[in-house]
Amino acid sequence: MTDQHPHLEAAHHILLALGFPRAQQNERSALCLLALLNLTPDKSWAQAQNPLLGITPMMDWAMKFYGAAYKPNTRETFRRQTMHQFVEAGIALYNPDKPDRPVNSPKAVYQIEPAALALLRTYATPAWHAQLATYLSQRASLTARYAKERQQHRIPVQIVPGTNITLSPGEHSELIRAIIEDFASRFAPGSVLIYAGDTGEKWGYFDAPLLAELGVTVDSHGKMPDVILLDTARHWLLLVESVTSHGPVDGKRHAELASLFAGASAGLVYVTAFPNRALMGRYLGEIAWETEVWVADAPSHLIHFNGVRFLGPY
Repeated sequence: MTDQHPHLEAAHHILLALGFPRAQQNERSALCLLALLNLTPDKSWAQAQNPLLGITPMMDWAMKFYGAAYKPNTRETFRRQTMHQFVEAGIALYNPDKPDRPVNSPKAVYQIEPAALALLRTYATPAWHAQLATYLSQRASLTARYAKERQQHRIPVQIVPGTNITLSPGEHSELIRAIIEDFASRFAPGSVLIYAGDTGEKWGYFDAPLLAELGVTVDSHGKMPDVILLDTARHWLLLVESVTSHGPVDGKRHAELASLFAGASAGLVYVTAFPNRALMGRYLGEIAWETEVWVADAPSHLIHFNGVRFLGPY
């Protein structure tokens, strides 16, 4: 059983000593720490290593060496309830081999931070307590430095002149930036950004009060379009889906959005955005009628799927 091995008990003690809250003081987090160190049952803490590991390999490692079986659908729990906190606390690095890797990439990896590795190699030795005190006194500056480095790889997006937000790195965020900066300026000049999704965070940018003023209240992030723009001149809400890996506004998605925004006082315009025409070609048979299509590599053009207007609410 996993809870009988001394390494697992030690990992619990370490997480407590490092100040992690109760939500991370559990077997899952202890196993993640051991996996990051490749600390198999036969190794001492002094032999801790620093492999690059993704979430699924961590789970496989925990099963192989400590007999801890987790279902595949707990992968997000590992990511959101343990590894996110490890990165925020500075004991783990996210994609140190390629910091601009998209946050939702299946190739995403983690690695123990060098100062944390040096500290943990002293566990159960006379040097541990002194090294722990030194590490804790320096961790705030280390955490701030790594947070600054992560911020440097985020994608800046100008929502109005002089005001920027940043999104997690990746192709999806690049297309969202193009929608806000290129599509909006051409086809909805002077529009106001209400929402921009971010694959790395629950909400990238969301002006919930403004949307509520228009008669729409939402609490389900998964149902939101990738970008919502308010065309103030024509009183339209432009609901834009950014397609890099998932599908366009098809019949099912059109119905979902129509239901979600049914209370809107503004007219609804449905738009699918693609990075290029090659990707658009793969989805032509799925795109719903009475919707618009915009392609980032031909930004001055808009494709309208039938209807009596070129661009407008239905």
